Amino acid sequence: MTPLASFTFVRHIDGLRYHFERDGEHNGRPAYRRTDGKVWCVWSPADGWHCEITDGLVTAHPLNSLADEPEPPATVWRSFKDDRSYLYDLRAVAPEE
Repeated sequence: MTPLASFTFVRHIDGLRYHFERDGEHNGRPAYRRTDGKVWCVWSPADGWHCEITDGLVTAHPLNSLADEPEPPATVWRSFKDDRSYLYDLRAVAPEE
């Protein structure tokens, strides 16, 4: 199975989109960097799939998902930072043909 090359988070409330692209590996799994470079989507044994900012602060987790999937699950994710929280859909980006 070829790892996911890229995906987009689409915010429920207003449709805001954040695009992530594959950028190496982290803990033996694919790692994804948001195209503005501010957020990573990675897997770890302690947190499963999650998003984190550069200082390692976890800012999002998938809902209704197993923690040990081979790539970020295409499900609803919840972000949280300070007093804000949003729901996003993770949508795979179709490869260009």
